[in-house]
Amino acid sequence: MKNLSIRFKITLWFTIILVFTVFCTYVIVFSVNRQLILKTVRDELIRTVEDNVDEVEYYKSIGNIDLHEVDYYMLFRDGYLEIDDDFLGCVNEVYTSLYNENAVLLYGENPISRQTADTGFLDAKIQRLMVHNTLYYVFDRRLTSEGLEGLWLRGIVSENQGMREMSSITRLLLLFLPSYVTVSVIGGYFFAKRTLRPIQEILESVRKIGISGDLKKRIDLGKGKDELHQLAAGFNEMFQRLDDAFEAERRFTSDVSHELRTPVSVIKTQCEIVLEEPRSVEEYERALHTIQGQSRKMSRLISDMLDFTRLQMRAESYVCEAVDLSEIVREICFDMSLIRDKDITLDYEAEDDVRIWGNRKLLSRLLVNLINNAYRYGREGGYISVGLKQEKEYVRLSVSDNGIGIANEEQSKIFHRFYQVDHSRSGNGMGLGLAMVSEIVQFHGGEIRVESEPGKGSTFMVFLKK
Repeated sequence: MKNLSIRFKITLWFTIILVFTVFCTYVIVFSVNRQLILKTVRDELIRTVEDNVDEVEYYKSIGNIDLHEVDYYMLFRDGYLEIDDDFLGCVNEVYTSLYNENAVLLYGENPISRQTADTGFLDAKIQRLMVHNTLYYVFDRRLTSEGLEGLWLRGIVSENQGMREMSSITRLLLLFLPSYVTVSVIGGYFFAKRTLRPIQEILESVRKIGISGDLKKRIDLGKGKDELHQLAAGFNEMFQRLDDAFEAERRFTSDVSHELRTPVSVIKTQCEIVLEEPRSVEEYERALHTIQGQSRKMSRLISDMLDFTRLQMRAESYVCEAVDLSEIVREICFDMSLIRDKDITLDYEAEDDVRIWGNRKLLSRLLVNLINNAYRYGREGGYISVGLKQEKEYVRLSVSDNGIGIANEEQSKIFHRFYQVDHSRSGNGMGLGLAMVSEIVQFHGGEIRVESEPGKGSTFMVFLKK
């Protein structure tokens, strides 16, 4: 079964179910029709006998009767019986016969007269009698008209009458149902082929994408909302994520190689210089300090880039929980207020018991990066102000400074990786801090805004959902 095509499997199961359904239908139809036909046979027996009740009459004398009529006359007691030949006899395979109270056959036909000799008369009741493996229905009617007392009409019909009709129906069913199954199976096979055609298109598209390696190609099945269109959409989403991942990897490689080029060149140059000829101890120490500084810069860059990429590509590795943001703000601001870089003063104001659902480590990193950015671009003797306030539907975290500010045309670029507003005054920054902040805000489903004016300072506002 595992090696069979889906189309064949669907057709096979469809055929099995269809054959089973047709078989059950045949059994039901056969059973119901058998009951209906046998009921019709019994009803015909009753109707025929009831009609013949009125066709037997008694006359004391037949002197004034035209004996040339087709009716049959016979002596009975002190008179005559008139019997209509059009009704007595075999009509629709129903045999009707006339008996006296002693069960003596007076007129008519009875194919099983010997077997019914001991069968008593029951007025208006159907009796069943099995003769030579054949079921017969017997129906008796007492004649009550004047002169007919003690006479009985007995009707007899065989079950075979109904069975012959059943045989005709059975032949029709046996002719029709196999043809119906055959046509349905063939139609189902082609219908399955047409229905599963999108799967073949998906396979062809995936194969082409695999051969070409172009993850920008997509599976196009047109409009639709069924399971196959959802499958194609799932593949397209997967290709998009793979393409984004490879694109992120390419950007990561390009950015890292670009940023590492300078420190690597500095280290290489320092090594070449000190190895050209013997140097003094002071020169060796100066070169080693330079190499050490560049190495630290490289290590910090690689660490930041790995954290940044991890947040982009493996955000699910960061577990969220209920976080006391007030506590985080107070702890970080207290520690970083001790830096006093450029003689900058850091003050903060945080409302109590401000809680959100998030990752403590990432939220701490967000605030540290914003404060570091304020220190880096702050002015001598300036200030940094941090605020945490709880609004109706969100929490607002703000970091303000009176530093160099950001021009309007650059405010949309500061959250890009490795972008720095003022390279001449960037200090040791690498342009990843605000990019990391933006990713952390997106991870928490929040929003970040910046208000800034060159020469007067900047305010970064982060809005996080409660």
